[in-house]
Amino acid sequence: MERRSFLSTLLARVGAPLAGLLPFLPASKALAAAKATDPAWQLSPAEWKKRLSPAAYAVLRQEGTERPFSSPLNKEKRSGTYVCAGCRLPLFASSTKFDSGTGWPSFWQPLPKAVVTKTDFKLILPRTEYHCRRCGGHQGHVFDDGPKPTGKRYCNNGVALAFVPGS
Repeated sequence: MERRSFLSTLLARVGAPLAGLLPFLPASKALAAAKATDPAWQLSPAEWKKRLSPAAYAVLRQEGTERPFSSPLNKEKRSGTYVCAGCRLPLFASSTKFDSGTGWPSFWQPLPKAVVTKTDFKLILPRTEYHCRRCGGHQGHVFDDGPKPTGKRYCNNGVALAFVPGS
């Protein structure tokens, strides 16, 4: 069976019944935390659209995903800090970046109190999504297949980040 056909069949048989249950599932405690925690960053969609490129807006504000291997940050090797492209909050030290081979900048650990998480059911099965703690901008997803010492892979959309060299 072709992969696309298999996935369509699976979603039709399993996804529809599960989707009907979503309104009744308990809300993630961190869901509210994924919103802007700083009143200065609780901007309207129109204000965010003025500040961000269309691609950054789609990822940061609409929880989109950029194409793999499209970010110049994949090849960034300098020492510095990766900050949220929305509000410039420092999120990752360059010393925690690694090449995951996935096509997105990946890190094994965020800076302390930089991100908040919530459960994402967009692909039916739950995943852990993470957002900038300050502005609530969607960054990516965290997986349990990263390197030591944490074993985590914070798979980040490059368009959701900016790099500050030497910081």
